[in-house]
Amino acid sequence: MSLKLNEKFLKGFIGPNEITSLAPQIKTAYETVSTRSGEGADYLGWLDLPVSYDREEFARIKDAAARIRNMCDILVVIGIGGSYLGSRAAIEFVKSPLYNSLPGNKPAVYFAGNTISPSALSDLLKICEGKDLCVNIISKSGTTTEPAVTFRIFRELLEKKYGTEGARERIFATTDKARGTLKTFSDKVGYETFVVPDDVGGRYSVLTAVGLLPIACAGIDIDAMMRGAADARKKYMNADVETNDCLRYAAIRNILYRKGKATEILAAYDPAAQMFCEWWKQLYGESEGKDNKGLFPASVIFSTDLHSLGQFIQQGTRNIFETIIDFKTSPDAVKIPYDPENIDGLNFLAGEDIHNVNRTATLGTLIAHTDGGVPNVVLEIADRSAYSFGYAVYFFELACAVSGYLLGVNPFNQPGVEAYKINMFALLGKPGYEETRANLSARMQDE
Repeated sequence: MSLKLNEKFLKGFIGPNEITSLAPQIKTAYETVSTRSGEGADYLGWLDLPVSYDREEFARIKDAAARIRNMCDILVVIGIGGSYLGSRAAIEFVKSPLYNSLPGNKPAVYFAGNTISPSALSDLLKICEGKDLCVNIISKSGTTTEPAVTFRIFRELLEKKYGTEGARERIFATTDKARGTLKTFSDKVGYETFVVPDDVGGRYSVLTAVGLLPIACAGIDIDAMMRGAADARKKYMNADVETNDCLRYAAIRNILYRKGKATEILAAYDPAAQMFCEWWKQLYGESEGKDNKGLFPASVIFSTDLHSLGQFIQQGTRNIFETIIDFKTSPDAVKIPYDPENIDGLNFLAGEDIHNVNRTATLGTLIAHTDGGVPNVVLEIADRSAYSFGYAVYFFELACAVSGYLLGVNPFNQPGVEAYKINMFALLGKPGYEETRANLSARMQDE
């Protein structure tokens, strides 16, 4: 099995019958998902996606990725939120956080349009100097400020470098199937387009063209990734709380939340999972954080963060619990050498594989943190393969949907995200926002 729930470190925090007692509520929440009968059901397209995805578009994704790898040194992926987190998570999870620096990896994949920082954009433009470029712009509408501004800059760069005709062959748009500013413009100028499905929200979209094109460009086996997701769907699409690890994870989270554990920390012992944690934070934070409810999703990478946040986790406020991503195997073997001088006193580790030392650190930390009053949920993941990534994505997506309904919120909307956009548009002088701008100006003067 690619993923397994280990509940050993929950003893003393959750009683033996608590999950069973919650089973009727979990079953109802699951059936709300599986029957598509709850709020936001129009965005449940991801549920059957691993078995019903568009095979023709999938083939086009692989063909486009092959062309991009052949003609580009750098692929710039422009998007924000769910339009970039999933693909970046996959590349770092399966390949490496140092993917762009490792020899033989072509194209390098850089992500832009997820910030309004001029320094970040300027640095990326410097990296791109003298390189052959391709761009994947990802936006449902084409009008979201951060990616739209960045796309303007890179489109101008490509047109100056390659001409209008040459740029057309190097720009790929992932957008709405039939409407919207970006789709209309792409059709007009002749960009190849891929679809952001109407029934899949951004944070659930990593297994659509949104994530799959950049992932395939990095040389990752997207067929294996979809098989992993399909196998997870087959495993977890049932209402048996006693045997279904996905539903049990949803139940555990909610039981701990009701006991005052308001923050869930996703922890991994490999930097390769850092962006996966960022993807997870958006998935759960945007899905559950509404109506004054929801667990706050945080993340750490151990053992690094044991030297910064470890003290707080061990002895700080007891309103947290940890969910551990535990990779059972490593793709790399590094042995600790023998030192004749033994200057660090570590010769007792000579010849030991660092992966085994890391796993020992995992166990030692689990025991220390649970002894310190922090419940720990352990998710054992077989490896860092494309298959396991797809499997884990589906696990977390289904658990998130069930958790949201169990919490009593719509897990597929994000009304709070729009507030900053409205204020920003008004303050920047966008036409149609005059009244909001006047109100904001009055408030700022009062303050």
